[in-house]
Amino acid sequence: MPTERITFPGHAGTLDARLDMPDGLHLATAVFAHCFTCGKDIPAARRISARLTTMGIAVLRFDFTGLGHSDGEFANTSFTSNVEDLVQAVAYLEARGLPPTLMIGHSLGGAAVLKATARLDQIKAVATLGAPFDPKHVTHNFSDALPEIIAQGEAEVNLGGRPFRIGKGFVEDVTDEALQPAIARLNAALLVLHAPRDTIVSIDNASEIFLAAKHPKSFVTLDDADHLVTKAEHAEYAADIISTWAKKYLQLKPPAPPIGAPEGIVRSSEADPKGFLQDITHGTRHHILADEPRAYGGTNQGLSPYGLLSAGLAACTSMTIRMYARRKEWPLDHVHVDVSHNKVHAQDAGTGSGDKIDEWKRRISLTGRLDDAQRQRLLEIADKCPVHRTLERTSKVLTELAPVGEVLEIT
Repeated sequence: MPTERITFPGHAGTLDARLDMPDGLHLATAVFAHCFTCGKDIPAARRISARLTTMGIAVLRFDFTGLGHSDGEFANTSFTSNVEDLVQAVAYLEARGLPPTLMIGHSLGGAAVLKATARLDQIKAVATLGAPFDPKHVTHNFSDALPEIIAQGEAEVNLGGRPFRIGKGFVEDVTDEALQPAIARLNAALLVLHAPRDTIVSIDNASEIFLAAKHPKSFVTLDDADHLVTKAEHAEYAADIISTWAKKYLQLKPPAPPIGAPEGIVRSSEADPKGFLQDITHGTRHHILADEPRAYGGTNQGLSPYGLLSAGLAACTSMTIRMYARRKEWPLDHVHVDVSHNKVHAQDAGTGSGDKIDEWKRRISLTGRLDDAQRQRLLEIADKCPVHRTLERTSKVLTELAPVGEVLEIT
């Protein structure tokens, strides 16, 4: 995921941003709005952005005015100014020839993208995570300081262990804001993601957002995730839901695979440089996870590399048997294949060598009114499976180092 550090004009100064680009074909662009007093680099934003780039979707994530490395004083910002920053982000991307069609917002950023999208007809889909239906909800984070803010014009509050100055204008702005009209005017598909156990913004907010919107709309719960979606598995789940849902409404249409490579390219990209989790993509339509078990330092969120090899053998075997039985019009009702992998000494396999070789054990179950001869023939056909034949014969793997900065298109 190549990341470009950029700046662009906000409503009151320069905003600091990251533009995450796909490794291959660029098919669409999204804007990510972070939560109240957060920033563009929170784990949830990075994970969701990384997942979308594997689908060919570029993602712009930026710090709102007065936060992170962006210009301005946070005390002078408001909900309205956040919305203006989002509109400016869309304008910047359009000027670069990267017009966005997807908006994603987390917490108060979710409320802001709803408000902004109502003004942006070019947006085709909008997703919110833990968003409040009433922006005034955010003031409960500093309710003790509200009298001082109203009386003095601003006050310093502690949010998440960090000091922020909240201005009277911000409080008045969120108090006067009503999202219902904006949600009702959305000319985009809506995905509402919310955790039932969210203690910061209750799930009732998600229900109100969902009910206020017209179709098409979807509502998915994030189970036991916290408000900031801090755990990697929860962020991955949210990312997967958003990416799968968005494909339909963004109408991603990659070009056909090149002649001579009908299956295109399979790419494995690190999802977590501190562990082993991998995003594996095949074009823009297929995505799986690979990982190592926890005992080996992984997070066990996907098949191990050898598990993927075993899966390929099992799937190919089942497909090969089904194709043969279908052609013969045999009464095969169902087939499933169990595969296990191990390392054994070559001399045990009759090769005469003391080295270890790979051994796959395959157990095939066939259901249907098949006679013994048909079952035996289907067992023989299993050995015709292309993956089986590949594993049994010697293969060659050619490896090269890609030049720095080279972008290889995935089709």
